[in-house]
Amino acid sequence: MTSQARPKLPWWVLAPIAGVGGLLATASFQPFNAWPLAFVAVALLAWATSRTGGVLAGAAVGWTFGLTFMFTSLIWQTSIMVLSYAGLSLVMSLFLAALGAALHLTGRLRWAPLWGAGAWTLMEFVTSVFPFDGFAWMRLGYTQLDSWLAGFYPLTGAASVTFLVALLGHLLAHVVSRPGVARAGALLGVGLATVGVGLAGLAWLPDAPDEGSVDVGWVQPGAPGGGVYGLGPARTVTANSLAGTEALMADVAAGRWPRPDFIAWPENSTDLDPRQDAPTKLMVQTAVDAAGLPILVGSIYTDEARQERQTVAVWWDAAGPELVYAKRNLVPFGEWIPFRDFFLPLVPQLAYVGHQSVPGTTPGSFEAPLPDGRTVQAGVAICYEVIYPETVYDAAREGQLVIVQSSNAMYQGTIQIDQQFAATRVRAAEMRREVLVVTTSGISGLIGQRGEVLDRAPDSVGAHGVHTMALRSTTTPAMTAARWVEYLLAAQGAVGVVLGLVARRRLGRSGTLEGVPACAGPVRS
Repeated sequence: MTSQARPKLPWWVLAPIAGVGGLLATASFQPFNAWPLAFVAVALLAWATSRTGGVLAGAAVGWTFGLTFMFTSLIWQTSIMVLSYAGLSLVMSLFLAALGAALHLTGRLRWAPLWGAGAWTLMEFVTSVFPFDGFAWMRLGYTQLDSWLAGFYPLTGAASVTFLVALLGHLLAHVVSRPGVARAGALLGVGLATVGVGLAGLAWLPDAPDEGSVDVGWVQPGAPGGGVYGLGPARTVTANSLAGTEALMADVAAGRWPRPDFIAWPENSTDLDPRQDAPTKLMVQTAVDAAGLPILVGSIYTDEARQERQTVAVWWDAAGPELVYAKRNLVPFGEWIPFRDFFLPLVPQLAYVGHQSVPGTTPGSFEAPLPDGRTVQAGVAICYEVIYPETVYDAAREGQLVIVQSSNAMYQGTIQIDQQFAATRVRAAEMRREVLVVTTSGISGLIGQRGEVLDRAPDSVGAHGVHTMALRSTTTPAMTAARWVEYLLAAQGAVGVVLGLVARRRLGRSGTLEGVPACAGPVRS
């Protein structure tokens, strides 16, 4: 099939259009929540890459999109270090540059919107595993919590939502670039199909036998916030956790809250190892004794001889502490330094990381004995782990309730906190489980089975409360198959890129696309 060539434009003319797309992408995420703009952002990048004259030009346009997207959405990293903000944003924008090149190639093919959506999913899959175990923070699939596409979360997971956002965005670009009945019909048809399935998914809740419930107390201790030392002087957050626990139990005694079965503290509610620091141990034990209840404590365990540490969850009752979980997904250059001997001399400021963190190896699920004689299976994930679906699924597969402990005082007052809370909402929606989030200084709250916010504590202050949580052992299709869906969609994207390379090679030989499947409109030469 031979087609007339589309007009090409210089990359520097198209780059500002893509740059606007990157800004719109940021606006589609929390806390702005302008989720329809995600489709427009994809459409702008798809249109711009379809008008470039070559792969390198497509990469340049994609990189411009990535620069504006990442430098605005990751601005919170300046709380840690401007250099790390620049480095992280630049590295992540390179993945968008690769996406721009892929979209240029797949834009030549028949069914180009499908291949383009696959390329988006491929790019996000790669960022979820590389480098240093990935950084899948700004997934398109995290933007649709309040749209009809949220119904796909429990069915096929967040990666499939990325694919659908990208597909609709590419179809929109197709319609705008060359209006026609066929293309408008395709956009309308796909849109209506996603609405139908999405609304059905939103309505669906798995059948759940009555397994009872537990009343979980929580304490958001509050922290000074701001930067690397956001927890404040040593033991400040532990003292605040003790005071918050005493205030909670005073409210319980006054009848403002039901008496909890246990209490949850956040990650880093002890910023020193209670096994080695006597004042820290005394404060936690005092809180346990004052409450007369077990406390799930977020702590650190250190090995001074090896200069290593672990971020851990500790079940602490009258008998003392028991380690129940060690964080498995660690923040590179935040909790550990890859190639430490190389990077630390090169960037001495990285010394703030301290001891090298060591990941745990077992799922976050443990038996929690309660004062009334019951034993429940609790699931726990810690902070950064919420962007790793399988880690949270592991906690829920065996756990009857799910708690996320977090410490983001260093990002207090930034959009990072809202972005992380949104990712946690997505996990709750995928699992159709309630999730209790308890943090040092915000955002603590209770998330419902559909990812809705049932309760949200004020940010940057101390807070406490009690939530009744149903005990559930149900699973969803997403918990079983979401990763395989992502593999398939990413593989489809890779196939599209290969086909695009083949088409480009044949075009280079013949000057036309004779015999090569063309897209649903004119093809560029």
